[in-house]
Amino acid sequence: MKKITLLFALFVLITSCGVRQTRESLTTGDYDAAIQTAVEGLRNRKDAKGKQDYIYLLEEAFAKAKERDLQNINLWFKDANPSNTEKIYNTYVQLNNRQELIKPVLPLRLIKENRNAIFPFEDYSDQIVNSKNALAKHLYDNSKALLATKDKMSFRRAFDDLQYLNGLSPNYKDVASLIDEARLKGTDFVSVYTKNETNMVIPVRLENDLLDFSTFGLNDKWTVYHSNRQKGIAYDYGIIVNFRQINISPEQIKEKELVKEKQIKDGTKPLLNAQGQQVKDSLGHVIMVDNFKTIRATIYESRQFKSAQVVAKVDYIDFKTNQLIDTFPLASEFVFENIYSKYIGDKNACEADYFPYFDKRAVPFPSNEQMVYDSGEDLKAKLKGIITQNRIRK
Repeated sequence: MKKITLLFALFVLITSCGVRQTRESLTTGDYDAAIQTAVEGLRNRKDAKGKQDYIYLLEEAFAKAKERDLQNINLWFKDANPSNTEKIYNTYVQLNNRQELIKPVLPLRLIKENRNAIFPFEDYSDQIVNSKNALAKHLYDNSKALLATKDKMSFRRAFDDLQYLNGLSPNYKDVASLIDEARLKGTDFVSVYTKNETNMVIPVRLENDLLDFSTFGLNDKWTVYHSNRQKGIAYDYGIIVNFRQINISPEQIKEKELVKEKQIKDGTKPLLNAQGQQVKDSLGHVIMVDNFKTIRATIYESRQFKSAQVVAKVDYIDFKTNQLIDTFPLASEFVFENIYSKYIGDKNACEADYFPYFDKRAVPFPSNEQMVYDSGEDLKAKLKGIITQNRIRK
């Protein structure tokens, strides 16, 4: 019995909270939120006495929402502005959807008044079809007008409208071809290329690899980057990678000598006292202790070193005005280092960290061209970062 009482109290609490939320939505004019909450509250046990408030609120919210929507539609028709066609269509769809939301919970009985709640439904199918056709015509005509301009932002608006129209009315006239036209006209084409302002020859493979945009994934909805200019395309912008300096250090071999010493255990020996006599335990046995000896090794360490630094800048150019939009620094450094060692003496005197170097030998230094090329991966990543963080159009 106690469990049933608790469940009933919980039911009353949940219902009262839902009713309060519905009433607040109704009071603030958010009629559809009120309708949604009320319908959810009536999906289970709609005939329960505690659900009566939901029914009264739903009836009122539906009447007010319908009245407001029809008044708005009437006003938009009187205004005769083509841009209102979307509002009219969406509102008719909203009127219909609201009815469909309520239908599953009908009928709803008002106990005190001994009547069913009144929801005057209408057939909006003709209005929906007519307003949809009007909207489609408006979107089509407006998009055609936008495509007749010379403004890229207008082309992009036309593209979005045509996409919406294609979803609204698939296969409407020549919308498919107009979408392709709008996409092409609205796209910014960017030519990316390099300039060598140094006194050194830039490895061809570095330039080719640096501008390999197939792996960059930089293209977005309205921007396409080309590292090789294509015929028939009018490029809007340029991104120029200007190589300014290439600094390559001399080939260096630095050598140093290290002496290592370590004490290691070497058997045992008798323990002697201050007088040099052997110390014995209580049983007369000589006490033995560890005997240590010092081992030594001399390490001859060699370090091969060579570095290459590539300094560049990235210029953004507007081809229409031939003006510099922005510029960003770009630099990378690649270091070649090889450490190898040999030792004389006892290897065990050396720390274990040295052991790998004892198996290594001198290797040929990489060429200057190879050093410059090896800086390419870092340059490529940094160039991608610059382009990603600094789009042509913000």
